[in-house]
Amino acid sequence: MIFTNPTFEKISTPHGGSILVRKFADVPRDTRPYWHYHPELELVYVHGGSGKRHIGSHLSYFQEGELVLIGPNLPHQGFTNRLSGHSSETVVHWPADFLGPDFFDVPEMAPIKQMFELSRKGLAFIGKTKHVVGAKLERLYELNHFKQVTRLLEILNDLALSDEYVMLNAEGFSLEVEGQDNDRINKIFNHIREHFQELITLTEIADLVSMTEPSFCRYFKKLTSKTFIQFLNEYRLVHASKLLAEKKISITEVCYASGFGNFSHFNKQFKVFTGKTPSQYRADLREIIQ
Repeated sequence: MIFTNPTFEKISTPHGGSILVRKFADVPRDTRPYWHYHPELELVYVHGGSGKRHIGSHLSYFQEGELVLIGPNLPHQGFTNRLSGHSSETVVHWPADFLGPDFFDVPEMAPIKQMFELSRKGLAFIGKTKHVVGAKLERLYELNHFKQVTRLLEILNDLALSDEYVMLNAEGFSLEVEGQDNDRINKIFNHIREHFQELITLTEIADLVSMTEPSFCRYFKKLTSKTFIQFLNEYRLVHASKLLAEKKISITEVCYASGFGNFSHFNKQFKVFTGKTPSQYRADLREIIQ
C-alpha cells in the first residue's frame, strides 16, 4: 500500500476575490475522500442525503444533509463520497481576515469572532438552522462577488446567533499541521480506512509509524483525546450506521462487515455509541423515511 502525504489544499479565489464559492450538483460517487487542511475557514452544506463525517478526531454518520463549519487548519475529509440521495453540495472558503485584520474586533462582530474560535473544533449545525441557512448558502453561488461578501456576512451572523449546533471536537484536536504529526496521523488514518474490517493490533499500528506500543498509545491519546481502540471502534460503528441505513442486509452481516468479531460486543458498543440498539436504529430510520 502507498501512503500519500497529508494534503495541504491551496484555496485560490477567482479574480483575486476574498471568498471562494463552489457548488457541485453531481459529485462523482467514486470520489475518494482525502485527509486535508487549509488556513481558510470552510462552510459546507450538503443538501439532503447521508454520509460519513471525519473532522479532526470526530467520526459520525449524518442524515438529511449537513451544514458544518470547519476552522483554520482543522484536518478533515470530504463529505460526499458514496453519499446516498444527496442532490448538491455548496462549499465556501474564506480567510479569517477576509474583511481586514481588525474588522471582527468591533463589538458588533463579537458573536461571529467567537464562532470563528469555536470553529477550530468543528461545528455541525442542526435543526431549523441547518435547513434555513443551508438554503441561503446555496443561493450564494448565483450572486455577484460584492453580494456574495455581504450575504456571507449575514449567513455568519445567523449562525453565530444560533444555539442549534454541536461541537464536534469538544476536547480539541492537537494536530500540528507543519510537523511530523502530519505524516504519522495520515498513515494511521489511511491504515484504518483500508483495514478496519480486519483485525488491527496495537503492535501492527505502532510498527507502521515506527513507535513502541506505549509511546504510540500516549501519542495517539494526546493527539486525538481518544485511545486508539476507541477511535477504531468508533470508525467501525460509523460504518455500521451507514450499512444499517443504506443496505438491506441482516444486523449480523452488518456486525461482521464493520470489523466486529463478536455480535454481542457489537450490540453493546453500538448502543453506547448511538443510544440505540442496531435494530432500534434501523427501525427509527424506516419511520423517518416513511
